[in-house]
Amino acid sequence: MKIGILSKRETHFTEKMKHYYEKLGWIVKIYTSKNSSINEKLLENDFFILKSKQLFYLYAGYFLEANNIPVIPDPEISFQNKNRIESKYLAKEAGFSVPKTYLGTVQTIKNQIKKSEYPLILKPIMGSGSRGVKIIETKQQLNGNFDGILLLEKFIFGTHFLAYFIGDDLCVCEKQPLTNEHAEVNLVKHSDEIKEILIRWKNKYNLLFGHLDIVQEDSTNKLYVVDSYQKSVI
Repeated sequence: MKIGILSKRETHFTEKMKHYYEKLGWIVKIYTSKNSSINEKLLENDFFILKSKQLFYLYAGYFLEANNIPVIPDPEISFQNKNRIESKYLAKEAGFSVPKTYLGTVQTIKNQIKKSEYPLILKPIMGSGSRGVKIIETKQQLNGNFDGILLLEKFIFGTHFLAYFIGDDLCVCEKQPLTNEHAEVNLVKHSDEIKEILIRWKNKYNLLFGHLDIVQEDSTNKLYVVDSYQKSVI
């Protein structure tokens, strides 16, 4: 079998995946935006792994599926989770609590949000991880160069968990708020409530593995899903 991996880099975990499948006797090639284009050459493979959610690789996934080449994870599911507005609705549809959202132009937001509603979290509408995410503590911080529509969420004061699952195996880590996805984390014992959230998420969207960012609010102990990452589907 010939396997293609759509990835923004050829090193780190992608390289380990390549070596793993090669040991199984399969032919594996990594496709990045620097060494490939979205054209018929991709169709030389039997199967693709969509490692990156950047638009180039999502478009490649759509192209492959249109040409009957299997792609995991499903590009449509990956796109929904790259779009933070869509991913929030997926979380709400699964029955989870999510932070209050503010969506509008910078001037509309400044005029309509009360002082008591700060601090807020500014997030890019498209993306994942911590890139472009910042805390907005006052209206004055919105005086910079902001174009288009902004997505802001109510900042939840509490403990931030990264809750992972692979099949039925669960792993929960505590991280410092607003740190990037490569920051050090501490492995913690997961609660029954976090376990129930992960299982419901996995079963709701038929997922193989992924993770949720969950914050437990200090004042209420309520759990909020603040971000999601659906890594693969069955």
